[in-house]
Amino acid sequence: MKALCHYISEYMGVLVLAASLLALMFPSVLQQVRPTVINPLLGVIMFGMGLTLNLRDFKIVFSRPKDVIIGCLAQFTIMPLLAWGLARAFQLDEALALGVVLVGCCPGGTASNVITYLAKGDLALSVGMTGVSTLLAPLLTPLLTWALAGKSVDVDVAGMLLSILWVVILPIVIGLLVKWIWPKFTEKAVDYLPAFSSLAIALIVAIIIAANADKLLAGGLVIVAVVMLHNICGLSLGYLIGRLLGLAEAKKRAVSIEVGMQNSGLASSLATLHFAAYPMATIPGAIFSVWHNISGALVARMYARTEKRKQ
Repeated sequence: MKALCHYISEYMGVLVLAASLLALMFPSVLQQVRPTVINPLLGVIMFGMGLTLNLRDFKIVFSRPKDVIIGCLAQFTIMPLLAWGLARAFQLDEALALGVVLVGCCPGGTASNVITYLAKGDLALSVGMTGVSTLLAPLLTPLLTWALAGKSVDVDVAGMLLSILWVVILPIVIGLLVKWIWPKFTEKAVDYLPAFSSLAIALIVAIIIAANADKLLAGGLVIVAVVMLHNICGLSLGYLIGRLLGLAEAKKRAVSIEVGMQNSGLASSLATLHFAAYPMATIPGAIFSVWHNISGALVARMYARTEKRKQ
């Protein structure tokens, strides 16, 4: 069972891609599932993240505050501004532009920690950045979304803040409490959590794509291109900032991956909850979930090979 779970989590990108293609080919199967299940699924994923975290993971904030501040500033400036710029450059309609901006304004994704580990990056910095950016998300994600998309779309800042607290922060806190109260149970469960999270993410993506299959097939190439550029530019600029600031190679890799890989499931969840009038706003998050796992695996392999050559 552990071996199967290992393969599921290791090939998460392939799994999400397969789920997306099946949702496109057989949308009617998943169109019966209500999009409201996305939020509980995301909550379960965040609960799993809480089980894997430890309070000592946040010690890096106090022992190496400069690194974390650099990473979080890059996270909440590069990706939102890139999203806004790409939406304007490609002249996306309101719904898709909103979806791209939502992705850009979200915190780092949990998959970034796995990718950083595989890329021989600074794992402690990656975990610290994910934790801090997630804690900042209830405030920064709604405010940045309002600042960048509020002129064309009505953004409920207070409602988004509460949604992130309920869907992201509360499950993480519960996960930390469960780990503290039942440490032995948590140690056994941690072996299966990455696989479970991978399956949940694949299901979220499949539900969103199935719900919008016709529109996506009709004009999906543009948004796919925007999402790919958003992610690739984020990875590249994250690394470049680390280089300009003279960070060590492992830190540059961690910042690059953390900046480029977003919690795109949260973007789709917020679009479902607060922007029901713009159903296509969920699409960029779903496509990002597929693509950043593929690009992350490729980047991790590239960095690992570079490290091997140096050794």
